[in-house]
Amino acid sequence: MKPAANPSAVIEIGSTGIRLLVAEYSEGELRVLDQAGKAAALGRDVFTSGAVSRESFLECLSVLQGFREQMGAWGIGNDSIHVIATSAVRAARNRDIFTDRLRRETGLPVTVIEGIEENRLMYLAVRFALKHEIPRFWRAAAMILDVGGGSTEIMFLRRGKMAAAHSIRLGTILVDEKSRRGASALSMDRYLNENVRNTLDFLNDEMELSHISILAATGSDARHAARQIGRKLNEHCSIIDREDFLSFVKKIKNDTVEDSVRKFHIPYADAEGFVPGMLLYRTFLERIAAGEVVVPDISVREGYLIDLALGVDRGLQRDFAAQIIASAVNLGRRFRFDEEHSRHVADLSLTLFDALLREHGMEGRERILLETAALLHDIGMFIRGSGHQRHGQYIVSHSEIFGLRQEDLDIIGNVIRYHRAEPPNPADIEYLALQREEQIMVLKLAGILRVADALDRGHSHRISAISVEKKSEALILRTGESFDLSLEQIGLGEKAGLFEDVFGYRVLLQ
Repeated sequence: MKPAANPSAVIEIGSTGIRLLVAEYSEGELRVLDQAGKAAALGRDVFTSGAVSRESFLECLSVLQGFREQMGAWGIGNDSIHVIATSAVRAARNRDIFTDRLRRETGLPVTVIEGIEENRLMYLAVRFALKHEIPRFWRAAAMILDVGGGSTEIMFLRRGKMAAAHSIRLGTILVDEKSRRGASALSMDRYLNENVRNTLDFLNDEMELSHISILAATGSDARHAARQIGRKLNEHCSIIDREDFLSFVKKIKNDTVEDSVRKFHIPYADAEGFVPGMLLYRTFLERIAAGEVVVPDISVREGYLIDLALGVDRGLQRDFAAQIIASAVNLGRRFRFDEEHSRHVADLSLTLFDALLREHGMEGRERILLETAALLHDIGMFIRGSGHQRHGQYIVSHSEIFGLRQEDLDIIGNVIRYHRAEPPNPADIEYLALQREEQIMVLKLAGILRVADALDRGHSHRISAISVEKKSEALILRTGESFDLSLEQIGLGEKAGLFEDVFGYRVLLQ
């Protein structure tokens, strides 16, 4: 075995097993050097008892130690080993204890991937697998569907751009456990129809499902099916005709785990969820217009490795920033926000942010968080106008925006919370839960947002744009307009206090 030049390893602790990928990624190409997998019962533990058991911990520890020896043959040190955990670990009530013990025993930190982050990594992986076919497949509406043991990740794309993303707590283990009482495919069908129907109706409000012409199925069950009935599209991807897919599911729906192992040579751990997984894919496929199912032979592990390798790819950063904003706008539309006002306030906020780079010392990530907060600052009006900043914080903190982690959503929620009314006080638990640096960021971003919102106090968009001039003690905002600015000046008088406290400038409008 000849060691590769710069190999990296990604170990995924999943619901049904622990899987290793050793690969190199450079110049847009992925070279897989080694793969391995061991069955593990973490999902059964968590989705029945709520926690990872001692036995599963010891099993996981043993697998990781075995993988360490395997990676040693490739000369891979700890800095190039990345351990990630998905739905089972993130749902476990003892996740922090579990990951801390693994770190202490192995020396390897474990990164728990949140559902919306898993979406982003799967998008990267699918984009890589379909890089030569994207013009063919993503001209219209598409859905990426990843059915796992404990959750299902759903992404909607319009012309290849992210429109919405969701992580729902419904996976093969959960379907199997919930339908086990009936012990039949009929009861499993009934369970899926009853529990997926509401989800599908909700998703249909975001993008009309009957208009979706492409389904990319990324879970292991779809990959097993593709090996039986699919045809190769390229080295990283297969394709299955719609009718072939539906016919295959019809044939296997009554199969036992043993049948799946015997007929398709599927590992037992995967076979336990094979029929529930295929039924889940079928349930979604029946509601959309896709004539084919695209099956990338790729997983979140490849997505994680690609993400690490890309680093600060400027083109990709711009692409993701645009998709974050598109996802935020989609959330706003769901809650019937004033889109024209929100976009206008976002534009004014970014003008101020860019003019104050030296003063605030923030960068691209904070700029995206500000834009997102500005777009959603009035989303709480859907619940009630009075105290809508608090309602908005709750909505955003408990929602999903593609490309943003829960930590980002908590920051955005706090910025929304303080875009009006009183600044933070010692009783504000959500603010105090932030790190000190994050609290300072919230004050800066909320101060900027307050000024921008005041400039469109009447939601009339009278001030189309501003230029910013900095004096020793004043920030002068020039509009270039000749109309009466008294309403906006009153708004600034009411809302600019936080900005003035944070940045030390009086705000003047001319």
